[in-house]
Amino acid sequence: MLLRVHDPAAAAEDARRRARTRRAFWLKQLYAWHWVSSALCLVGMLLFAGTGLTLNHAAQLEARAKVATREALLPGDLVPLVQALPARGRGPLPPAVADWLNRQLGIPAGPREAEFSADEIYVALPRPGGDAWVSLARRDGSVLHEVTGRGWIAYLNDLHKGRHTGPAWSWFIDGFAAACLVFCLTGLVLLWFHAGRRPATWPMVGLGLAAPLLIALLFIHA
Repeated sequence: MLLRVHDPAAAAEDARRRARTRRAFWLKQLYAWHWVSSALCLVGMLLFAGTGLTLNHAAQLEARAKVATREALLPGDLVPLVQALPARGRGPLPPAVADWLNRQLGIPAGPREAEFSADEIYVALPRPGGDAWVSLARRDGSVLHEVTGRGWIAYLNDLHKGRHTGPAWSWFIDGFAAACLVFCLTGLVLLWFHAGRRPATWPMVGLGLAAPLLIALLFIHA
């Protein structure tokens, strides 16, 4: 019968080897998640960082609005459809009228809610970087369409705020925010892994926390 001799040195070396293997595995995973999330976030972070500056200096970068107006006339067979709408309240345009506006003038009024009054039907068409609306006169079906543009900086600022950008952009912001969380959290764990060889790691992290906290407490007042 063979007796197994316990070697403390060999056992310690084996434990260190297993620890190095686990560390290497987790570092590999963290680096993979970190670089993938950073690649996904890169363009979005540049956009949101740049528009953070433009929003912070919006007064200095204010652009002059440009207004374009178009007039048209509904076909005779569509005018009764407008005249038959309620004299007050809100609701969708008749599909035939919405299709004509989209086909003839490129106005996406179909999915939007219109405001009814005794004299006209008004549809607000807000959009990033500007504004727009269209009105339809009940009496004769005359159409007035106005578009206001404030330039590409205002457009990018509205993308930053998610103003009038639709559900697809909202989903993008959610996905971008999730990728940023992965990027930041994996970066934090990587800092923890390497902090032993970089003494300035946690003081710098603490500075990143203390700076906005102190500014908020000392210089922002209700």
